[in-house]
Amino acid sequence: MSARPRRPYSPPVRIIAGEHRGRKIVTPPGRGTRPMLDRVREAVFSSLGAQLIGARVLDLFAGSGSLGLEALSRGAKSVRFVETGHEALEALRENIGGLGFEERAELVSTDALKESAWRSSGDDPHGWADVVFMDPPYPMVQGGERREVLEACEAIVRDVIADGGIVVLHTPKGALDASEFADALSSDERVYGSTSIWYLT
Repeated sequence: MSARPRRPYSPPVRIIAGEHRGRKIVTPPGRGTRPMLDRVREAVFSSLGAQLIGARVLDLFAGSGSLGLEALSRGAKSVRFVETGHEALEALRENIGGLGFEERAELVSTDALKESAWRSSGDDPHGWADVVFMDPPYPMVQGGERREVLEACEAIVRDVIADGGIVVLHTPKGALDASEFADALSSDERVYGSTSIWYLT
């Protein structure tokens, strides 16, 4: 009996550095998942540097997992991947298994803007994550769920990140203004072409 044909994926992206430098990861077909450009990803991880070593990471809107997998390759202790798309979840499972990260990865299928995404079990302490990647679909930031994204950022900084932790938010350039974030947040925007990366603490 012939093997079941593999699902076609979009062109793969690569792990940039660390244990699995150069290894390909698959991304789902279509435009529903938009991996961060390699040069932007490299800039983000260069800015985080040694902060990733031993870090507990939360990857929201994980897609194919390119951010969380890069973090694991660079020495993160663990990553919780949060995603709901069926094809993205399939790609994530394949990527986690292919890189041998099963024991350091947790895969949660739920809405990334719900508190349950940040605390999938009742055992998570206050301030359990050191780095949070938040990569919502562009229409969500530019449209009707913009307020929910901003409120989630505030809640995550307040309740989820540990002392010295950081939230990395990926948006289109010009989609947000620093004045829109809660007064309690410190924000630093860095622009790469048509992309903005916000560092929130």
